[in-house]
Amino acid sequence: MATFINTDTLKFQLFDVLNAEQLLESEYFGDHDKEGLGMFLDSITDFSEKELFPYFQEMDENPAHFKNGKIITHPQVAKMFSEAADLGVIAATLSNDHGGLQIPLSVHTVATAIMDAANNSMPGYAGLTLGSLELILEFGSDDLIQKYAEHMMTGQYAGTMCLTEPQAGSSLSDITTSATPQEDGTYLIKGQKIFISGGDHEHTENVIHLLLARIDGAPAGTKGISLFTVPKFSPDGSSNDVITAGEFLKMGQKGYCTTHLIFGEKDHCVGELVGETNQGLKQMFKMMNGARIAVGRGAAAIAMAAYEASLKYANERSQGRKVTDTGKKDPSQEQTLIINHPDVRRLMLRQKAISEGAMSLVLQSAYYHDRITASNDPEEKKKYHLLLELLTPMAKTYPSEKGIDAVSDGLQVLGGYGFCSEYILQQYYRDIRIFTLYEGTTGIQSIDLLGRKMTMNEGKAPQLLAQEISKTLSVARKIDDFAPYADQLGRRLKDIVDIMEYLGQFSSKGKFNTYLADASLFMEYFSTVVVAWQWLKMGIKATEMKGSGVYSDEFLESKIHTMKFFFHYEVKATAGLKDIIMDPAMLTLKTEKEVII
Repeated sequence: MATFINTDTLKFQLFDVLNAEQLLESEYFGDHDKEGLGMFLDSITDFSEKELFPYFQEMDENPAHFKNGKIITHPQVAKMFSEAADLGVIAATLSNDHGGLQIPLSVHTVATAIMDAANNSMPGYAGLTLGSLELILEFGSDDLIQKYAEHMMTGQYAGTMCLTEPQAGSSLSDITTSATPQEDGTYLIKGQKIFISGGDHEHTENVIHLLLARIDGAPAGTKGISLFTVPKFSPDGSSNDVITAGEFLKMGQKGYCTTHLIFGEKDHCVGELVGETNQGLKQMFKMMNGARIAVGRGAAAIAMAAYEASLKYANERSQGRKVTDTGKKDPSQEQTLIINHPDVRRLMLRQKAISEGAMSLVLQSAYYHDRITASNDPEEKKKYHLLLELLTPMAKTYPSEKGIDAVSDGLQVLGGYGFCSEYILQQYYRDIRIFTLYEGTTGIQSIDLLGRKMTMNEGKAPQLLAQEISKTLSVARKIDDFAPYADQLGRRLKDIVDIMEYLGQFSSKGKFNTYLADASLFMEYFSTVVVAWQWLKMGIKATEMKGSGVYSDEFLESKIHTMKFFFHYEVKATAGLKDIIMDPAMLTLKTEKEVII
């Protein structure tokens, strides 16, 4: 087991709670067995222990920076590209037809979570390369695949996603980067992109940018956006007129470069169209949805790593004395470990409940993706596609928002030392803060959940999810001591129905601003319900496995106790959210009289 994350917990969630082994019964994943996948995860753990975690704080102290027109990053990034590629990190989920390993995404998610926990500045480089490659393989021409696929799969070339522009931010309909058709079928690209993760470094032979631009004369808005491959270097090795203008200096994830790129300053930046014209945003969303699950994974992994660090400290730090039943302390007693103080235990349990629950939600999403891939039944594919669509904004948002709270609790456990750079908690706290902003802010994800995912196909997705949760409730009610938790979760599901009926009166009247005004609160409520479902599943499985010898009874009892904690503290704390959402007072809508002054 790694020093920075509990790999037994990850394997318990993957193989026991999700029963991911059943995926291997399908034709698509049939070449793998549980033992082989376990060895893959063990090799990733070993690599992360040796090549990622030892450089975690060092990369924070020596951040990526801009010098003499180049981005300088830590030399260990080169080892990550070469050795992680050799281990199959980039090729793992790709099909055999494309030279991949055809490993389930849920397994790959555990592997990359281990890397995230070891050094969260590193996996993004490989992750963006994989995401870019997937777009080329699905939508690109044979020529593009021939040109880039093998080099990206082996880590010789890196890949990025170039969406954001200075004047547009998250509003992709306002991008102005242009693409002018040339006689040879290529396009001249001109424009700027900002906040480009992994946008430039010296550790690969080339960087292939997957870039959104507007072909001259294309329709306005998102309907006129196309997708292009734009390499840093041309095939002959010369510059492709992609200029690095600078590096954004960040409060966290300092080892992960974030660049400002200028395309076509000298009017000879060449790009090639990926797929059809004006379909770029639709194509890019394939990568973005995968990236959103990856963001949730990264946040959950950081929160789990922070828990391990604060748990270690709480088991070593002696301070104060136990309070006796009389309410007094005996000064003659030796100091007690801080893990014995009830409030510290509350902080620790909340960390554990949030971080492990968040990871379980992420793995549930990845598992639904695998079910789509493994199935040959069109109706089954449709079912899991709807479930995945519904869970994706929650899988991105809950770990990143609640993960901040969890890491903050971990920092609190350390007291004053938590605020000192000598201790790792402050770095986790700074690193995790970006995750609520990556791949669409919390507000954007919340509007997507309430404004689109809840209502698509006449509300079919939440109906399917309710059916899945109801199956778990039926099992839980047959276990001693679990019925109250099942009943509590059932009531929360009914609350969601009540909320949607209340909000529906506004959408039916065209009052969409009112309907969406508290979308972020709805996100928090619904996400907590879904994570409660995950904890109920973990509690059930832990109960079933007691005495099996696969895990210690202490390990399993810890899951059951943390499940109870989550229901007692986190689920009950959401009661006020329903009251706020269904309160007729609309205090955030813009009125004629400005109140924010």
